[in-house]
Amino acid sequence: MKSKFLLGSLIIISGILIESTSFSQSSGSIWPNFRGVNCSGIASPKQNPPVNFSPEQNVIWKIALPEGHSSPCIWGDNIFITGFDGEGKLLKMFCIDRKKGAIRWEKKITVDNFEKVNPVSNPATATPATDGERVYFYFSSYGLLCYDYKGELKWELPVPMPKSNHGMGTSPVVTGDLVILNCFGHQNDPRLLAINKHDGSIVWKYSLPKKDNYSGDSYSTPVIYKNQVIVYASEGVSGYDLKTGDRLWNFAIGVTDAICTPVLGKETMYTTTYSTRGNLDMRAQFPDFTEIIKKYDVNKDLKVDKTEVKDYQILVNPEMSDDSQKRTLAQVFGMWDSNKDNLIDSLEWNNMNLSFASFYEKQGIKAIRLGGQGDLSLNSILWGNPELVSHVSSPLYYNNHVYMIRDGGIISCFDSENGKLLFREKLGTTGAFFASPVAANGRIYIAARNGIVIVVGVGESLKIIAKNNMGDIISATPAIVDNKLYLRTAKTLYAFGEL
Repeated sequence: MKSKFLLGSLIIISGILIESTSFSQSSGSIWPNFRGVNCSGIASPKQNPPVNFSPEQNVIWKIALPEGHSSPCIWGDNIFITGFDGEGKLLKMFCIDRKKGAIRWEKKITVDNFEKVNPVSNPATATPATDGERVYFYFSSYGLLCYDYKGELKWELPVPMPKSNHGMGTSPVVTGDLVILNCFGHQNDPRLLAINKHDGSIVWKYSLPKKDNYSGDSYSTPVIYKNQVIVYASEGVSGYDLKTGDRLWNFAIGVTDAICTPVLGKETMYTTTYSTRGNLDMRAQFPDFTEIIKKYDVNKDLKVDKTEVKDYQILVNPEMSDDSQKRTLAQVFGMWDSNKDNLIDSLEWNNMNLSFASFYEKQGIKAIRLGGQGDLSLNSILWGNPELVSHVSSPLYYNNHVYMIRDGGIISCFDSENGKLLFREKLGTTGAFFASPVAANGRIYIAARNGIVIVVGVGESLKIIAKNNMGDIISATPAIVDNKLYLRTAKTLYAFGEL
């Protein structure tokens, strides 16, 4: 359901794009929002960032920043980025001189409470967006704020703190006269907002009726296709009319957490749909129930209770394989105990394993033909692959190939036209990959959370060009502007270039 707000007169949305972006891809000095132009992850042509870099190599400048996961947003000589101060309950916004690496201005707002987030996340996750005149910051713990390039506040729009399982992961985007914000998740209302970028008034909003016990999420950033905004939300991806907010089409997916941001190719959208339950690594942790009985059924009643499985350890995300992912079966006991008698029997165990298996076919990388109306679920899927799908990082469409990076350090490359798997290889580093890959000059830059940045060449086989150790955690996606690589670690923002 969609509702409009009359603003005295309907805003005229000028400059709505007719291709996949409202910014010039040819400009080498802009990276206007999360993952650059239209969230593509692709630098403008002829960009040549360095291949080899480290805290001691090819550093043009570096600057200490407070904690945050937002990526650099760049226009001309300005870098916009955010951070937070947990003790002071402060949300921070920065404008940094791109040439010198010095702070031009810093703004702060105080909040009563931060949004509850996953332990590996934080309240400064959203990447700012800019149109060359103003910059738009979003904090899920506060709302939207608009500043001009001199640091003067032009408007602010408090937004009710959304509910989600792990904390909002979306970022705003600007198209024409609108700022678009994804609010999908749980019972949030509205689900999608279009805001007048000039005065902060709401142009339209998209809402949905509430559902009992619904808890799906969306961490995705909107992308623009012709006169539509595309949002990957819980259980499906949809296109909405930019002028009215009407939903024009939907592609059902059936996975509750929408994590990645889709990318656009030739009238095609590529998205990854991840299901923890559907992954083979997850399912391998739960063998036949007879094995469970043999090992854990202390009282020999052919069932297990919480005390009997208190030492049964599982990994919530097995491919990450670090201690933060560990749980005991007793901690997630309710997932199996369907009749709530505080016991798990063979029927409940087998039913849950069947449920896990059902998610396998729903997940994967998918190529969806654009241009249709209504329900596209049956007739618009071009190809898909459910194996070793990426979790947090978004796919990359580059040079007629589609790449995805799975936690654990596995890269997959597909032919964008027919979905043929060209290669699936190990990158040589493990752990989580929260940053999304970016590309320039026939190279792909892949940042692992453990601080290793792998540079690979494009093509039909894996060519690792370099591995660069930053010695610090990386959660933010890099930016590429004017032959420079801008990379944020947990403590520092770096500008790298050939010296």
